[in-house]
Amino acid sequence: MQATSLHIAAATDVGLVRTRNEDAFVVADLGTGSQVIEEWYSVRLAPSPDGVLIAVSDGMGGASAGDLASRLVVESLAQGFLGARDQETIDRVEAAVEHAHRAVHDTACVQGIKMGATLTALFVRGGHAYVAEVGDSRAYLLRRGELTQLTKDQSYAQTLVDQGVLAPAEARDAPFRNVILQAMGQQPSLRAVVGRLELRAGDCIMLCSDGVHGPLTDEEIKQLLLTSSTLEAACEAIIQAALDAGAPDNATLALVRVGGDIASAGVGETVDETYRVVVDAQAAP
Repeated sequence: MQATSLHIAAATDVGLVRTRNEDAFVVADLGTGSQVIEEWYSVRLAPSPDGVLIAVSDGMGGASAGDLASRLVVESLAQGFLGARDQETIDRVEAAVEHAHRAVHDTACVQGIKMGATLTALFVRGGHAYVAEVGDSRAYLLRRGELTQLTKDQSYAQTLVDQGVLAPAEARDAPFRNVILQAMGQQPSLRAVVGRLELRAGDCIMLCSDGVHGPLTDEEIKQLLLTSSTLEAACEAIIQAALDAGAPDNATLALVRVGGDIASAGVGETVDETYRVVVDAQAAP
């Protein structure tokens, strides 16, 4: 079975503190080669055999470098997927991430500036989705009314949580919570963590920058998703909630709802039964 229809809505907002939006998102139909990089976008489409790419990137570097980095990531990631059509799916994901990483790294070297960006990407093909992560932007899955974080932040704070030094609630407010362990373009080489998800009818996947998951709790996000009548309304509600919470950073999210000829989640079926990391990477501090 395969996902024969996708409903996608995405939005980005500069927030209330920053003067420049250093976030970016892309929605790319890899069958036609079309891609959209805007402040707001909504589409319903039937994925081609080449798949669909949705990605969010949060740039860093200050001045104009942050927005350059995030835009380079999402543009070159789509190009990387198009250039790796003949590869096996996981190899294709890794090749596209490497292509985007190299684009940022090489541009920084040529221009003599330091910049980097996070990446959380979703590649939907057939009845599966592949999630690639670098940094601390996140992917969540809303299934049967429950919200599950699929990715794990590649951050110093998360490392301390894993070691039992910090409680998750303490990590949310730690002064070093934004220190990430690897970023696109910021070191000579990296390796994204890649997960594989078996899709179910009605799944809603959310990609977001820390301008969303920072000021909002998972429970707040879940309630906004469950109480919104459409994906577009959910995007607006989540962005507004981030603004209401002070929006200290740029806020970006993309929502993807799965439909079509695909099985529903079975009673008692856990997310862990349908999602697993297929490429792991130990980020170097």
